[in-house]
Amino acid sequence: MILNYITWNPSPEIFTIPGIDWPVRWYGLSWAFAFIGSHFIMNKIFKKELRTEKQLDKLTVYILVATIVGARLGHCLFYGFKDYMAHPLDILKVYEGGLASHGGAIGILIGMWLYCRKTKESWLWLFDRLVVAVPFASMSIRIGNLMNSEIVGKVTDVAWAFKFMNCDEDKSNYYELGIDVPARHPAQLYEAIFYLALFGLMFFLWKTKREQFGKGFMFGLFCVLMFTQRFFIEFVKENQEAFEGGMALNMGQILSLPFIVIGLVFMLRANKLGGYGEKIDSSITSTN
Repeated sequence: MILNYITWNPSPEIFTIPGIDWPVRWYGLSWAFAFIGSHFIMNKIFKKELRTEKQLDKLTVYILVATIVGARLGHCLFYGFKDYMAHPLDILKVYEGGLASHGGAIGILIGMWLYCRKTKESWLWLFDRLVVAVPFASMSIRIGNLMNSEIVGKVTDVAWAFKFMNCDEDKSNYYELGIDVPARHPAQLYEAIFYLALFGLMFFLWKTKREQFGKGFMFGLFCVLMFTQRFFIEFVKENQEAFEGGMALNMGQILSLPFIVIGLVFMLRANKLGGYGEKIDSSITSTN
């Protein structure tokens, strides 16, 4: 073993804005980087495929709102339904934390559907292009989780384990009691590395193979790879909420299964829908 563990003790705050005592946090920066980077990637795709900047700007607004609303409502519904129903105004307190990636994914799908309904864009075309940018955004957000010392992994003795000195649970159960903090899997880092690799794969497929795939294939492949990874990574992650402790599969795994099935369906039916190498009839575009 080269390392026994890595002590992870960064401040979640980068600096505080003078005069208003408002901290700028790594997590907020990671979300900003996720949206800016995704916009840059989609701009490249839109230019290559003869879409306009005006179309992209409109899409960005839809996705931005849908992601944040979906992620927040997903957290409230999937991980704290009783508490938020008892205090519904707490749903608005996004600044206190609580965003669910599965809720964000659902929000993005709804946002894209609304955008396509408004603009008459082919939703299959858009799904197959947006999945190039989503892994990049997911990677950025997981780096933010790492800087926040949240969504930590289970206790382990692997050489690259992290001791999360700022993890709220470990601080209260160990650190403040004078007990040595346990070393854990850096699950956020595992996911970030996977998402970076997935971004590379999806970008390569879009750049070199997009004309060869049937409509919806890239979206289906993305769902299968993304959520299969999410299903298995949960085995080395601590549960997000106490109620998951008695469940055979935790909430993250249960929510991943439908996305995997959806992905398989899209991959299997892609050839029947034809590819993008052929000219897309306007009637098909409006109904897809």
